Order: sequence, then structure tokens, then C-alpha cells
Amino acid sequence: MTEHRDFDAWTSARLQQVEQALQGWVGEAAPAGLREAMRYAVLDGGKRLRPLLVLAASEAVQGQPEAALRAACAIELIHAYSLVHDDMPCMDNDVLRRGKPTVHVQFGEAAALLAGDALQTQAFELLTPPDTALVPAAMQADLCRILARASGGQGMAGGQAIDLASVGLQLSQDELQHMHALKTGALLQASVMLGVATGQGSADAVAQLQQYAAAIGLAFQVVDDILDVTADSQTLGKTAGKDAANDKPTYVSLMGLEASRQYAQQLQQQAQAALQASGLANTDKLHAIADWVIDRAY
Repeated sequence: MTEHRDFDAWTSARLQQVEQALQGWVGEAAPAGLREAMRYAVLDGGKRLRPLLVLAASEAVQGQPEAALRAACAIELIHAYSLVHDDMPCMDNDVLRRGKPTVHVQFGEAAALLAGDALQTQAFELLTPPDTALVPAAMQADLCRILARASGGQGMAGGQAIDLASVGLQLSQDELQHMHALKTGALLQASVMLGVATGQGSADAVAQLQQYAAAIGLAFQVVDDILDVTADSQTLGKTAGKDAANDKPTYVSLMGLEASRQYAQQLQQQAQAALQASGLANTDKLHAIADWVIDRAY
């Protein structure tokens, strides 16, 4: 119970820190209309799982706080940009996100496209402040490399391309897992590795954190597929049942509901085992995040 309260207090403090930073940074130099759309896409909504992973991983390796905060906000901007574009009529054509109209519904398609573009580029601005006392130049390069790789053709964008091409198809579990390792898992893995890049860790510890990140990245998608058929739109903050309606392959359609839940629990156990094997002392927040990812399904 004490550990639960400690995690809740840590989460509350870190979320407040991230929200304050995003409030100050998002769209700060953009024209008024673009700025409004950017801020609408990012502020006052979302679980902020990726920023929390960055900050928890950074603390586990005694990372630099300023670099970790910038990385946490940067990956949230990338995530927000991807949602803006994914929701557009040319992609998933969704009208609800985070419990409110999607950006293209609220501002129009052209404004949504530009808002997503601007959020993507601002993410890399945050990682490269001119004052290298805030984030050393070598660290800036590492952070940009991790985020760019996870966002592009080898990561999120590549996974979305496979997703769009797979509508109506029956994928094998390996094919489905590969798609989601790119589409969803890449940014979640990058969240952990961005945190690691702000500090110091042995090669063995970093390898175990990568295993942890891969497990929770996949588990998050499995749970999302479960929630798509078990939760309503109000609970999800987005349109429930959309994957089935669009004939998209999911873990539930492939494995069934109960088997999907069991698989999510197996991934949770893999994540926790990797943390134990890392030898790092300050991993309690990462443990708690792994539990939270799975508990959403129950």
C-alpha cells in the first residue's frame, strides 16, 4: 500500500512537471492559428505514459533531470503528432480523441496536417537547446537519433504503413507482433531508451531495460486491443470498436479475448523479470508502470 501511495505521489509530481513544461513550450513561436491547433492536440489530455517512462528510466540510471524533462516532452509531441495524422480522413478517419473532437474536426484538415508537422519538428527543437550546459551536445545527438529512428520508417511510421496495408487481411501472430512492435512499441521502447541516454548504465543493465521496454510496448498494444472490444468510447476517450468495424487485425481477433489477456500477463512477467535482472536499484517506478499497463485490461 505504501509503495502504491509512493508511486501515485511520484506520478502526480512528474505529470505536473511535464504539463507545466508543455504549457510553456508547445507552439511558443508559431502563428496564432497554428499554435492553437498544436496546443489543442497536446494539452489537457492523454495518459502521458511515454513521458513517465522517460522520467522513470532516467531516474533508474541517475540521469540528468533537464535532459530527461526535454526528452519526456519531445516524445509526447511525437506521439501527439502521430495521433493528429492517424485520425485524419486519409488514415483512420476518426472523430474522437482524448474525449474531444479530433484536431481535423475542430480546425480542418489543412490545419491538422500542419499542426502535426509542427509538433514533430518542435520535438527535435526541445532536444537541441543552444545552451549545451542544459543538454550536452553528444547527448543531444543520442537523443535525436533514438527519437528519429523510433518515429520513422523503421518505427512508428513504418508500423502505420503496415497497419493500413493489412486492413481486411488475416495476419499471423508474428506478422501482427512485427507491425505493433513498429507502430506502438517503437515509441514506448524509445521512451525508456531516451531516459537511459540521459544517464549512465552498464551494457547489461541497458540490455535488460531494452527487454523491459519491448515487453511493455507489446503489452500496451495487446491491452489496447482488449479494451477496444470491452470498453466504451467514454471510458477510452476515443471511438470504441473501431478496429473491428474497420476489419483491422488485432490480438483479440487472432487469439480471442481470454488468450489475449493471458498473453498480456505473460508480457508483464517478462518486463518485471528484465527489471530484476538489470541489477539497478531504483526501478520501482518502472515496475509500477508495467503493472499499470496491464491493469487497464481488468
